[in-house]
Amino acid sequence: MRTGARVLVDALRVHGVDTVFAVAGESYLEVLDALYDSSNEIRVVTCRHEAGASHMAEAYGKLTGRPGVCLVTRGPGATHASIGIHAAHQASTPMIMLVGQVDRDHTDREAFQEVDYRRFFGGMTKWTSQLDWPERIPEQMARAFQTAVSGRPGPIVLALPEDMQRIEVSVADTAPYATVRAHPGANDLARMAEMVAAAERPMLVVGGGGWSPEASTDIAAFAQAFDLPLICTFRRQDIVDNAHPCYAGDLTTATNPALLERVKGADLLLVVGSRLDEIATQRYRLIEPPVPSQTLIHVHADASVLGSVYQPKLAIQAGMAEFAAAVRALAPEAAPRWAEQRAAARKDYEDSLVPSAYDGALDLGACMVWLRETMPADAIVTIDAGNFSGWPMRFLQWQRPRTQLAPQAGAMGAAVPSAVAASIIHSEREVLGFVGDGGFMMTGQELATAMQHGAAPIILLFDNGMFGTIRMHQERDHPGRAIATDLRNPDFAALARAYGAVGETVERTEDFAPAMTRAREAGTAALIHIKMDPDVISTRTTLSKIREAALAKR
Repeated sequence: MRTGARVLVDALRVHGVDTVFAVAGESYLEVLDALYDSSNEIRVVTCRHEAGASHMAEAYGKLTGRPGVCLVTRGPGATHASIGIHAAHQASTPMIMLVGQVDRDHTDREAFQEVDYRRFFGGMTKWTSQLDWPERIPEQMARAFQTAVSGRPGPIVLALPEDMQRIEVSVADTAPYATVRAHPGANDLARMAEMVAAAERPMLVVGGGGWSPEASTDIAAFAQAFDLPLICTFRRQDIVDNAHPCYAGDLTTATNPALLERVKGADLLLVVGSRLDEIATQRYRLIEPPVPSQTLIHVHADASVLGSVYQPKLAIQAGMAEFAAAVRALAPEAAPRWAEQRAAARKDYEDSLVPSAYDGALDLGACMVWLRETMPADAIVTIDAGNFSGWPMRFLQWQRPRTQLAPQAGAMGAAVPSAVAASIIHSEREVLGFVGDGGFMMTGQELATAMQHGAAPIILLFDNGMFGTIRMHQERDHPGRAIATDLRNPDFAALARAYGAVGETVERTEDFAPAMTRAREAGTAALIHIKMDPDVISTRTTLSKIREAALAKR
C-alpha cells in the first residue's frame, strides 16, 4: 500500500527524473514528504519564485531533451509559473508541471486558491489534467511523460488534489516512457531530393524543438553533402556548429540585411523544425502566407503545424532526429551547383561578426569578440529578452548543440534562472547568462538559489536604465514622447555581493576582460554589472538616430 503522493514520486523515479525545481506549498506537502524519502535519487532545487522554477524546468528540458519537472503550489503559485509553460510551448520544450490543488470535494466552490487548470493552461499545453484517483497515477504519469517528448515536444500540467495525495492504494508501476515520432517516407524523401536538385537558389532553414546532438550532426552533414546555405531561426543558433562552412546566420529580430535579401531571392526553402513564426518570417513579410513566393518544403513533427499558416509544395511529418538521419543517408545525383552562393552567404555571415567601430568608453562589440575568442566550446549561454540580446546573439558563436538557452516566446526574466539551472545540471561547464536591467529585476533573486545549491553561473547584466526594446519602439512611433520606460536601478554588483556572489562593475572596454577573468576564477556565482551608454540601443543603430529618422518623416 502506498499513498497517492508516494505513487507519484515513484512514477518520477520510474521515468528517470533526477531533478525537480520547486517552490514549496502546503497544497502538495505529501509529495514533498515522499520526495524526502527519495532524496538520494531525486534532487529538489529550492527556488525563490515560481517563475524562476518554471524557467529552470524549461531550461532542463532544452539541455537534456527529457522533460524538466517543476513543482508549485495552487493558485498564485501556478499562475506565477505559467510564464515557463508558455515559453516551453512556443519553444517546443518537454516539461511537466505538477500543481497542488484543493480537495476534490471542494471543487467548484471557489475554494482557497482554487483554479480550473484545464481552462487556465489548456491553450498552451499538450495536455492538462487532474490526478483525481491515485490508482490511475502510474497510467497518467506515463502518458504525461510520453506526450511531453513525442511528436512536437511540449509542456504538460497535472493538478494534484490534496486529499488524493493521502489516500493509500495498491497499484503497480508502469515501464519507463518511450518516445514516439514520425519517420519520413521514402517517396517524400525522393521528391524532396528532386525538388532541391532542380532549384537554382535553395536554402536550408532549421529551427524549432526536438533536436538531439545526433540530429544536429546529421543535418549539418546533409547540408555539406548538398552544399546548401544553412540558416537557423530565432534563438536556435546552437542547432549547428556556427563554424560550419554552410552556416550563414540566423533569422532574428535584427537579421543581417544581406541574409534577408538572400532569403527573399531564394527559389526554394527547405524548412526543418521551424513553425515559420512571426520573428523567423520578419512579421510574415519575408516569407508571405499562405502561399510563399519561394517553393516551400516544410518538415515538422506535428501534422497540425503543416499547412496551418503556409501551404508547402511538399509537407513531411517527421521528428528531427528521424528526418536528419534519413537525409544524411542521401547523396546528390549530380554535383551541387550552389558552391558560389553558399560561399557568398557564408562570407556575409563572417563579415557580420566584425563589430562597427565605436569610440565611446565601453565598446560592447569588442567585449563580445574577446568573449567569443575565450569562451570554451561547450559553454552554455542563456539569453534574456531585450535589445541588449543582440550583442551576444550577433557576435558570439555556438559550436555544440544544446548550448543556447533563450526563450523564443520573448519572456523577460528567463536568463538568470536558466543559467542557475544549467550550472546545477552541468557544474563542470562554464555558464554565461546575459540579461538586461529590466529582466534581472524580475528573477534576479534566483542568485540566492545559485548560492544555496553551489551553482556558479556568470551573469552579464547590461544596464542602460530603461526597458530598452520598448523605448526603441516609442522613439520610432512616438519620437520624444518616452513614458513608463525609465528605470532607477540599484548597484547591481553590490547586490550580487549581498547574495554572497562575486560582483564586478564594468564601465570601460579595458575593464571587461579583467572582470571576466576574476569571475571565471572565483568558482562561485558571479555578476558583472555592465553600465552601457543608453543611446547604444542595438548593434546596428542608436536611439538618437531612430528618433531623428522618425521626426524627419513628420
